[in-house]
Amino acid sequence: MTLLSVEEARARILSQFKPISSETISLIQSANRILAMDIIATDDLPLFDNSSMDGFAVRATDSSSATPVTLRVVADIPAGSAPKVSLATGEAARIMTGAQLPLGADSVVPVEDTDFNNRDAGSAAPSEVQISKPVNSGENVRPRGMDVHKGDIVLRKGQRINPQSAGILAMLGFSKVEVYKRPRVALFSSGDELLEVNAPLEPGKIRDSNSYMLAALIESTNAEILRLGVAKDTRESVTNLIEKAVEQNAGLIISSAGVSVGAFDYVKEVVEANGALDFWRVNMRPGKPLAFGNYKNIPFIGLPGNPVSAFAGFEVFVRETIGRLSGTLDGGRHIFRVRCEEEILSDGRESYLRAILHEQDGVQVAKLTGHQGSGNLLSLVQADALLIIPAGVKCVPAGQEVNAWLL
Repeated sequence: MTLLSVEEARARILSQFKPISSETISLIQSANRILAMDIIATDDLPLFDNSSMDGFAVRATDSSSATPVTLRVVADIPAGSAPKVSLATGEAARIMTGAQLPLGADSVVPVEDTDFNNRDAGSAAPSEVQISKPVNSGENVRPRGMDVHKGDIVLRKGQRINPQSAGILAMLGFSKVEVYKRPRVALFSSGDELLEVNAPLEPGKIRDSNSYMLAALIESTNAEILRLGVAKDTRESVTNLIEKAVEQNAGLIISSAGVSVGAFDYVKEVVEANGALDFWRVNMRPGKPLAFGNYKNIPFIGLPGNPVSAFAGFEVFVRETIGRLSGTLDGGRHIFRVRCEEEILSDGRESYLRAILHEQDGVQVAKLTGHQGSGNLLSLVQADALLIIPAGVKCVPAGQEVNAWLL
């Protein structure tokens, strides 16, 4: 069977996915959700000319003459109030950080550059103030529209709402936002050899680790996870589990184990009886066997059973797929460059190798965690990154740089 390239396999999968429907939610519930609309500024930011520090609002021309200069204080402007005065020549107003500048003022003298030393809470403004240093027009002032102009696109459709974007949404008065619905991802493991994590060990049995690892990976994408459990190697067990995904309106079904050639009989039979299933051998290490299809029009991805293979398969194929369902602009991991500390041998397949990083002369240097067997989950626990060795490369010399995903 011809091996598919990683890029071809990924492209085939991604071509079948698009964002699911959107919903409108309150801003307070929007953290980590994906915007389904462009956010267009409804106001200027700042909303008005305001002071960037505590001090005295003045006309710059009054302070540019020989200093010190004494000005008459005609107003006291706390933050949150609308000034009711207009400064004339020779006048000043005490002003707090964030407070709106009065008409006539074009700059703010920091309180440290005046003779006013009573800065206790509740202290009254002086009747006059002496300025020891001149200021330029616009100094210590945040002018209206300095950051955002009304009509600007502030956030793009497909962006994730992080803490700072939640803040600017609040600044602009968006109490509700339109976001894509979180995809519901159903997960199950398969195999008679699998035991629950708290079950006593039996001869020939192993604990089901993949469902916990893959569930954590799914949750890291901010998708909603539907944990279906473990399917026994019977037609009835497989059918019952996959039907749960249908009943719970899953947008994607993921399985682990049983996708090697000739070892996926009941899942293959059940899925194909209600949809379609393709088996692919992908030119990658670890994680060569992969299944992709649909069950009752719900997309299905079958990952390998070895834990490192399942992890790599998720990162290569599933993370970006969930991102596509979520509507995000960038659903994959970001690539960065690292330098190999040692010579790395590969078998010519596109390889994702576990490595520990350390900094040397300002460069991230990578050393393999040890043997790269697909069952060696400890090496994945110890790893800081996955090194990406391109297809066709069988030897990477020490000192050469390669792409990597930070874990």
